[in-house]
Amino acid sequence: MRMPARTTRDHTALARRTFLRITGGAAASLCSAAAATAQTPSPPTSRAWPAHPVTMIVPYPPGGPADVLARILAEAMRGALGQPVVIENVGGAEGTIGVIRAARANADGYTIELGSMSTHILNAAFNAYPFDILDSFAPILPLVTAPQVLIVRKGVTAGGLRDLIAWLRGHPGAATAGFGAAISQLAAALFQQATATQLTMVPYRTANVAVHDLVAGQIDLVFTTPDRLAMVQSGASALAVTSAARLAACPEVPTFAEEGYSELSLSPWFALYAPAGTPGDIIARVGDAAAGVLADPLARSHLVQLGMEIVPRAQQTPEALVALQKADARRWWPFIAATKTRGG
Repeated sequence: MRMPARTTRDHTALARRTFLRITGGAAASLCSAAAATAQTPSPPTSRAWPAHPVTMIVPYPPGGPADVLARILAEAMRGALGQPVVIENVGGAEGTIGVIRAARANADGYTIELGSMSTHILNAAFNAYPFDILDSFAPILPLVTAPQVLIVRKGVTAGGLRDLIAWLRGHPGAATAGFGAAISQLAAALFQQATATQLTMVPYRTANVAVHDLVAGQIDLVFTTPDRLAMVQSGASALAVTSAARLAACPEVPTFAEEGYSELSLSPWFALYAPAGTPGDIIARVGDAAAGVLADPLARSHLVQLGMEIVPRAQQTPEALVALQKADARRWWPFIAATKTRGG
């Protein structure tokens, strides 16, 4: 199989070279209203809250899967909370700017954040934050998982995944893989390890830009979320998805496990957080409101069409989110260090 000619691009990478010490810290304990000083007003109780709109920080630009998920939640949560939930997109630096802003917000219940495995686990493997990510947020609940799909540009391979892997093994470093988020870079690193191949990684400002360049023939392959399949149309092919079972959004795309690569199972997630110290009763109300959205048939249908899988109701708790973070930190922080995966 012949790999057609391609071009490369220069991209500025963030200077993240020091691997953070893995800690066993859990979410910070909730602050007591009685401990508030005269300079720091006492956090409101659920009886008084919310008296005005709540801001949901989304640490990504508009238009991506995180933004779509946030807007579905915000619109429906308004009824349960009795106040609007206003989306504030704070993109940049693979989500770190928005996360830092959310962590430093007042713990009064009027700021929540839509975090992800990329922002709250993977970025913490680099010097991305001036604080311990696990101690700086009060977990609310995990929402959905959003598996990654491998897309290759038109002309890269006439066959499927096995044909691509065979060519890559014979041409180490010849294929370029674009990534616009830490999770897509992780998927590519995991793919290289599992298939004994070598890719040339190309960082992008956003995943949308990477997919556009894929269709234009500037790069050869990309790992991204299934909702972006609509962008490629006939300009690229989806070869496999990292979910445990085929997705309703793209039922024709096999899983990596079906292709003989069960180790390429990856279920990135999105979750809701509040700044550490947010009162527990407010955390519970926000969690109940979000869980109500996830239980709505129309919202569920929309999310499934985007390639997302809704977390089971029994796992939509702060405790489950803490456990999920710990498990992923144990799995991925050593992997990132061992493979020398770097942030984009």
